[in-house]
Amino acid sequence: MAEVWEAPKDPDDVKDYELDWTARLPGDTISGSTWSIAVGTGLVIDSSSHTNTVTKVWLSAGTAGVNYELLNRVETTGGRIYDQTMKLKVRAR
Repeated sequence: MAEVWEAPKDPDDVKDYELDWTARLPGDTISGSTWSIAVGTGLVIDSSSHTNTVTKVWLSAGTAGVNYELLNRVETTGGRIYDQTMKLKVRAR
């Protein structure tokens, strides 16, 4: 099930968004993270990073009025693979 980032993004913003995996990783930590745009075009993934429990993606551009879905896939030190889809609205301010 997709979760929603509450604050919409303006097409001119370059902004970071985080996803906390702590509740899904009891006794495990993130060893790798990849982000992709699952729904929508025009949004740009500028960069991404992760800690042991939190992933972060930097986004720019996007089309006003479009609702995007981003997929974050993490790999853990324990060999597990998890996916989480996040919804993001792009609205001009």
